[in-house]
Amino acid sequence: MSASSIDGNHSRIQELGRRILAGGELTREEGRWLFALESSGDILDLLSWANRIREHFKGNKIHLCSIVNVKAGGCSENCRFCAQSSSYQTDSPRYGLIDAEPVQTAAEEAKAHGVTALGLVAAWRGLDEGPALDEICARLEELKRSGKARPDASLGIIKNQKVADRLRSAGLECYNHNLESSRRFYPEVCTTHSYEERLQTIRHLKQAGIKICSGGILGMGETQEDRCELAFSLKEAGANIVPINILNPIPGTPMGERPPLAPLEILKTIACFRFILPKQEIMIAGGRTVNLRDAQSMIFMAGASAMMVGNYLTTLNQPVEKDLQMLKDLGLDPRWDKHGFSDQDTPQTAPAAAESTAVCTAC
Repeated sequence: MSASSIDGNHSRIQELGRRILAGGELTREEGRWLFALESSGDILDLLSWANRIREHFKGNKIHLCSIVNVKAGGCSENCRFCAQSSSYQTDSPRYGLIDAEPVQTAAEEAKAHGVTALGLVAAWRGLDEGPALDEICARLEELKRSGKARPDASLGIIKNQKVADRLRSAGLECYNHNLESSRRFYPEVCTTHSYEERLQTIRHLKQAGIKICSGGILGMGETQEDRCELAFSLKEAGANIVPINILNPIPGTPMGERPPLAPLEILKTIACFRFILPKQEIMIAGGRTVNLRDAQSMIFMAGASAMMVGNYLTTLNQPVEKDLQMLKDLGLDPRWDKHGFSDQDTPQTAPAAAESTAVCTAC
């Protein structure tokens, strides 16, 4: 690359970064340009601006959350990344809905480590009215009463507004339902339910007054343009928290042989998401440890403002204590109001175990 090209890219990244800091937005064309950057110098320049954007809108506060699998394995959906699908032969555990004690134990562990939220995750297609909804609502009510962690959930497709309203009445504050990828690429991810069903679930939840945690998975074979389109789709859907997962290929799944993404490509993608979604919480979730390795601490320079810690669903993550030490070494503060959410419409500066390929929301 010529010196003039390098200078031109530097100037354009700077121009876009300053626009975001001033409250402006990117166009899709500009987003695609950022995603297409290839040289390490340009990417590091991009990361530097993403870090400024994070600091401007989020300060030094880092939102931590964790999950507990309340129903594992045997899922009827065929998400091609997921070890819990009944379509594939994997070593993933299988069990039915758990009772209150494991949830409370997970909540106590979360509180002990300063974790903001605890998400209840179930491997199934989704929720309708009936006994399963009753049990889930009972767990949410117990978690809410305990005051140990914010009650969150990831329970698949919400089939009607009554279910969403019932979850809100039980104390649910935030629901994770990932779009996974772009609309174009989505049929390569799952064919047993549609992209539109996922968007309709988000609409039901928003109508009920539930905050939205929605993101996707990198490294499934999607293009950079697909990643850009996902970021803009999440913006249009009104996601409050955007989890970025990186595929951790699970043997036995159709994506079990996918080659890993380079750490610098992952960091570039996080930075692009921060440019497109400057006010949302950008959370780094499944696949962090295995894909980023020694570069994990750079996720915050790339613009991340949240991190999933502790046990995920089906493979090991690094200990919570190590994550907390990483934050301390970087001068970042894991304390965050568990009842607060970033207002994506208003710029604000914050005041002075097992890992899966993703939080499976398809089941």
